[in-house]
Amino acid sequence: MASSAAAARRLLLLRHRHGHLLPKCHFSSSSAADGLDDGGGGGRVKIFDRDLKRRHRDRAAWAMRETDGLVDAVAENLLDRLEDCRKAFPSALCLGGSAGAVRRLLCGRGGIERLIMMDMSADMVKKWRESENSSGDEPETHFVVGDEEFLPIKESSQDLIISCLGLHWTNDLPGAMIQCRLALQPDGLFLAAILGGETLKELRIACTVAQMEREGGISPRMSPLAQVRDAGNLLTRAGFTIPGVDVDQYTIKYNNAFELVEHLRAMGETNALFQRNPVLKRDTALATAAIYQSMFGLEDGSIPATFQVIYMTGWREHPSQQKAKRRGSATISFSDIQKQFSLSEN
Repeated sequence: MASSAAAARRLLLLRHRHGHLLPKCHFSSSSAADGLDDGGGGGRVKIFDRDLKRRHRDRAAWAMRETDGLVDAVAENLLDRLEDCRKAFPSALCLGGSAGAVRRLLCGRGGIERLIMMDMSADMVKKWRESENSSGDEPETHFVVGDEEFLPIKESSQDLIISCLGLHWTNDLPGAMIQCRLALQPDGLFLAAILGGETLKELRIACTVAQMEREGGISPRMSPLAQVRDAGNLLTRAGFTIPGVDVDQYTIKYNNAFELVEHLRAMGETNALFQRNPVLKRDTALATAAIYQSMFGLEDGSIPATFQVIYMTGWREHPSQQKAKRRGSATISFSDIQKQFSLSEN
């Protein structure tokens, strides 16, 4: 493990010098197989393999836990924002990701009367339909198989759109958010939670060190989960008004790295990069687990895993909403205000 520790020190030194966690991955776009959209997308480069992500969601439909502490915490935090709103949202659309947890934890919040559950996986939608609440205390629910990148929802038809841990796998996040805005009625609310760039930082470091040691280099094996630098600007670009953004960080403990990977599979959060190495060598996997334990292991023998969650709130424009004054319309300067405060303090 001496060589692993030396490699780890070199990696952390590079991080300190250059201000980023991992070397950046560059993707070519020479063909459809390399992630170029040839289907009328204007040559748009695709980073994520959506068909592979659909298969991940199919697998997660049957591997997903009945209750998941992390998923439930994120869904609960997202739904808490509905309690801050005075208005009701009779029609709502819930998109992919952890939509099942959102539906289970909704508990009458938001005044929702009609709920549409949508996912790109037919198996996931089937599971949601089979688990339909027979007590009759939930809103009228409809189920749709659809892709967030091509939202099959009529324009101006929804009062509320919720996306919990799903949009970070879209190739065009601003475009997907624009479609969500257009599907909202005026003064409709958009709520989203996506995984941020600090997610799984321990696993990324361990995997990089193991590949440097065992294979002499690194490959884009870890997906760059939603490297969003300015989520507020992202909401504004998508045309939402009154944007709100906050970030939470969750640390989950696992017995070992293999248990962490199984949890990611059950969540449908494994690698879906177009330019990925589909083969993980056994000795590299074992080295990753060992390095993870040696670098980040806790006193009780478990390992921590970081999940950074970015929460976003935005509204579709409506005349009744508060608006900022026109630039230059102020009648008093900040310097005058500062002078007044200085005088009052003296």
